[in-house]
Amino acid sequence: MTVDAFAENPQPIATAKRAHGAALKLGITKGAQRSRALMAMAEALERSFDDILEANTLDLEACREMAVPDLVLDWLKLTPERLDSTVKILQRLEELSDPLRRMRTADYQLGEEQSYSQSTPLGVIAFIYEAFPELGAIAAGLCIKSGNSIILKGSTEASHSNAAIAQVLQVAVTESGLPVGSIELVTAEHGTSMQELVTQEHYLNLVIPYGRTSLIQRVVRQSTAPVLKSAMGNCYLYWSPNGSLVDMVRWMIIESHASSPDPVNAIEKVLINRQTLSSSLGTLLKSLQEKGFVLKGDEELRESFPQLHPVQDREWGTPYFTKTVAFKLVDNLDTAISWINRHSSGHADCIVTESYQESRQFALGVNSASTYINASPRFSRNPLWGDAVFLGMSNQKGHRRGLIGLESLTTLKHIVQGNGRF
Repeated sequence: MTVDAFAENPQPIATAKRAHGAALKLGITKGAQRSRALMAMAEALERSFDDILEANTLDLEACREMAVPDLVLDWLKLTPERLDSTVKILQRLEELSDPLRRMRTADYQLGEEQSYSQSTPLGVIAFIYEAFPELGAIAAGLCIKSGNSIILKGSTEASHSNAAIAQVLQVAVTESGLPVGSIELVTAEHGTSMQELVTQEHYLNLVIPYGRTSLIQRVVRQSTAPVLKSAMGNCYLYWSPNGSLVDMVRWMIIESHASSPDPVNAIEKVLINRQTLSSSLGTLLKSLQEKGFVLKGDEELRESFPQLHPVQDREWGTPYFTKTVAFKLVDNLDTAISWINRHSSGHADCIVTESYQESRQFALGVNSASTYINASPRFSRNPLWGDAVFLGMSNQKGHRRGLIGLESLTTLKHIVQGNGRF
């Protein structure tokens, strides 16, 4: 059993038990109470900007001394603007309708009884994230709104920032009347490893990892609880053979990289039909270079455009996480679809075309969670349109696929109402 396996370190068990007990109570709280807690979380976070930024400075100084990569430093760095964006997301969540206890007719009826389905929380969510301290607050907000408790486990590089944010949120939710354990934080200082946490399947209902591919793969390999994978980068674009579309291709690439600090759906690979005019490609490359992009190309393209950096074979299936785009020539749409299905991260891929037939073939043939036709794949956690807030994007076909929002953290309960006869 889980308890026996980790008897030497009771910390993950105690944390999971508290979160489990809180989840049972959260699941029956009224939506208005959870919304009040979200508003309290937003207000408390806003009052604590100075303390959180001071904690973040300690993390940044320690990371620079340890020569942490610039990419991770960028993910780790908090600013008043990033914190203000987090506050706005919590406020937006407070305004959204309650995702729980929504009713719908069951797909089938049992005899004379009446059957229906009702949306309910999953229970306990473990969120394991790399840098991005503000994501702990956003994930906690999504969980509180959907009636789930959450266990946060951030990376050691952001330990001070994570602790400062978690403490603010914990005080806010308990003062709002929600149960202790609604928001838990575990760190390496507690002696809790990631494996010890994700193997508490008796209490955990879902694990959501967020970060580089290596982190996602580790969680998937080690977890005995269900995992909802997220994905970042390595999204593909196929450019149909029409030179007039170069402006759209340029806009989509630049726009997809505009999300900060983590451009989840950034286009990093572009497949170009051989019939595309070289003059159009030259215009595109020059424009992207002026915008600060690092550009790479396959051997055939580099013969015509020697300014392109070479691409290693492994790079076609690996995200860059930077303003880097690699280009490759392909014979046709079928070849492009096959290449994308083999190398893409599988969460967001695009096509630029004037052909309806090509757009349909691409949408049906590409095995990704989302496909974009002549549209920017740019990811937004707090989109201007619609009633939704998103944590990230999932590229799997399991529990949920695509955008990770409130519905991703709920499930259906089947209820059968008898008529009293026996």
